[in-house]
Amino acid sequence: MGEKLSQFWKASDQKESEGKLILPRQKDAEDEIASYASINGGDPAMSCVPCVGIASRSYVNCPTCQGTGRIPREQEKQLVALIPYGDQRLKPRRTKLYVCLAVTICLLMTSLSIFFLFPRSITVLPAGLNASSIGFNATTTSIYLNMTNVLNITNNNFYPVTVVQLDIEVLHQSLVIGKTTMKTLLNISPLQSGQIYYMVASRILDNNTYNICTWTKIKVHNVLLHIQGTLTCTYLCHSEQLAFENYQYVDCRGNATLPHPLHHPLL
Repeated sequence: MGEKLSQFWKASDQKESEGKLILPRQKDAEDEIASYASINGGDPAMSCVPCVGIASRSYVNCPTCQGTGRIPREQEKQLVALIPYGDQRLKPRRTKLYVCLAVTICLLMTSLSIFFLFPRSITVLPAGLNASSIGFNATTTSIYLNMTNVLNITNNNFYPVTVVQLDIEVLHQSLVIGKTTMKTLLNISPLQSGQIYYMVASRILDNNTYNICTWTKIKVHNVLLHIQGTLTCTYLCHSEQLAFENYQYVDCRGNATLPHPLHHPLL
């Protein structure tokens, strides 16, 4: 009987000691939660508390806020917030679509700009004689030739071209017999053509040419002239000079008028 009483007292003492060991631990955890909530200055139920339990001793305070949950106002724009790598905000759905669309639009606009603004040739084509008048001076055996020629200009660009000046030289047997400079302002629309009429007064001092033009026994009275010219055009704040030349026969026996209508090229 005595042995049973001794065992009972030992078991009761053991349970009491175990209860004393367990209760203080729970009290310590509750004190930590209450102290953490009091530091944050809010309701313990609404505050962020560290994990309490088996790993309650394996945490440290945030080095920025020192466990208070608040940062100084002067550091508001200096700190960086960390976002998890798997956050959906870092993976927008249509980023590739927007980037590809922007690149495509830029390439298309660049290609169109190059296509329409790329300089193309301006064609200058002499159309020949339009009218002429002849005069003779028997004393000096000279020939006075006034002729009006036609010049066709074709604009192959997608923007307008302006003709501002025309310089002409007329040569006979490698000698300059006439010059003219004409200031003009001819606007040629994109992919269109225009005409310029210019007159040159020439004087031929050659006995053989005088005899050919005045000899009645000869049925053909033609003089070969070499015409050289320079056409100055402006477009897109740029100036360009276009050179051209032409050989033409002029009847030096009498006056002539030969109209030359403009022939538009096929586009």
